[in-house]
Amino acid sequence: MAIRIIAGTARGRLISSGPSGPDIRPILARVRKSLFDILRPKIVDSVFLDLYAGLGTVGLEALSRGARKVVFIENQKTAVSAIKKNLDYLGFSEKAKIYQTDISQGLGWLPEQFDLIFLGPPYCRRAERDVNGLVSPTLKLISNARILLDSGWIIAQHHKKEIISLPAGYQVFRQTRYGDTCLTFIHKV
Repeated sequence: MAIRIIAGTARGRLISSGPSGPDIRPILARVRKSLFDILRPKIVDSVFLDLYAGLGTVGLEALSRGARKVVFIENQKTAVSAIKKNLDYLGFSEKAKIYQTDISQGLGWLPEQFDLIFLGPPYCRRAERDVNGLVSPTLKLISNARILLDSGWIIAQHHKKEIISLPAGYQVFRQTRYGDTCLTFIHKV
C-alpha cells in the first residue's frame, strides 16, 4: 500500500508502508487530511507526540507541515524500523525522537511537555469489544504524567462505538466521524 505525505515540505512523497496487520493500520488519507486541516493553526513550531505511532504517518505529516519536533512512541520493532527509514528518507531525523516501548506503565519518563498529542491505538472492529478501548486509559496516563501543555490539544482516533472517559480537568471540544472512525479533540479546562 502506498502512503503519500499530503502537504508541507515533503508533499507528494511516498513513504514506506512497512508492516501491516490488525495492530498496525495507517490512518486513512482522508482522515489524516481532515485532521491536519483542523490542526493547521497549531502545527507550525509545535512539539508533537505521536502515541501508538504505528508507521508514524501522522508524526511524519506533522513534520512536513512545520512541527518543530515529533516524538514517536511505538512498541512493535518492525514499525519502529519503518519510522526510522521514513525519517531518514524525508530528512526529518534531526527533528524526531523514537521510543520503542509499551506505554501501559506510564508516560512520566518523557522529558518534555507537548503542544499536540495524537493517539491512534489499535482497536478491534467488532462493536462488542470496541466499547472498552485504549483511549480512556491512555488519557489517564497523559493526565497523570502532566505532559500536555495548558494550551495543548489531545486528538484521539478511535472506533465510533468506543466510550471515552475523560480525566478530571479535560473536556471534548470537537468530534468528527469518518465511517467507523472518530477523531475526538480534547483540551484542558
